Amino acid sequence: MLTSANLAAILPFPDIDPIAFSLGPLDVHWYGLAYVAGILLGWLYARRLVDNGKLWLSDTAPMTRAHLDDFILWVALGIVLGGRIGYILFYDLDKVIADPIRAVQIWKGGMSFHGGLIGTTIAMILFANRSKIPVWSLFDIVAAVAPIGLFFGRIANFVNGELWGRATDVPWAMVFCSPHIIAAHDGICPAGPDPRHPSQLYEAGVEGIVLFIVLFILTRWALALKKPGTISGVFVIGYAFSRIFVEFFRQPDEQLGYLLGTNWLTMGMVLSLPMVAIGLWAVIRARYAAARQTA
Repeated sequence: MLTSANLAAILPFPDIDPIAFSLGPLDVHWYGLAYVAGILLGWLYARRLVDNGKLWLSDTAPMTRAHLDDFILWVALGIVLGGRIGYILFYDLDKVIADPIRAVQIWKGGMSFHGGLIGTTIAMILFANRSKIPVWSLFDIVAAVAPIGLFFGRIANFVNGELWGRATDVPWAMVFCSPHIIAAHDGICPAGPDPRHPSQLYEAGVEGIVLFIVLFILTRWALALKKPGTISGVFVIGYAFSRIFVEFFRQPDEQLGYLLGTNWLTMGMVLSLPMVAIGLWAVIRARYAAARQTA
């Protein structure tokens, strides 16, 4: 229960303008810059992985820098289109059917990671077939760099004051209400006056930093890229468990709420559960494929 001491200890939410800068009539948002930073830094890291032949089977990467350069546009389209379409299908379908223009109003909802993952997977399969490169190795490259984008994306969610956590009295709780948030929502503070978990920062930590470190260790020290499918499988498993964990602190989407009459089950959890099985299958498949090739 909140007390006067708890309220005094609540951290103020930083009043950060969601608009990073303006170029004439064009407003450049931190959210857009987060996507650009995630894709570009991921691309640079992927190039380093390709350059290091010792990480790959036969001491040679199965793709080149030129492949990665060409793939940037494909992955950007996969992330954006898949993320938006996924959000509509998984979280906002009824409202979009009632008001179709809402489909392009990204500020009313946003993007879905699970939809972005599906879109990116389709882009990888199409690009790998077109470029005649092993699809599982491309999966691994993208999985190894994906936590970079997740980190920047969650930080952008925090800056925007969206996807906030459940009400709490922990010492680091925040009231997600600032002049910029109020101005962006027609004078209303959507999160209300309650102090809440900064769940966006939790996600940036576990989905971004922790998962990147795990995959870095597997890539550099365990040489997991020599068993195509291992890195992508571990990424899918790691993200699923990270997301399920954070969902216990994150406020569910208003239009869905909690599922099946519970006060804890969310759509994020439901969408993440199949990922555990898919990831395990990918890791097991990679081990058997490597054993067959060795034999």
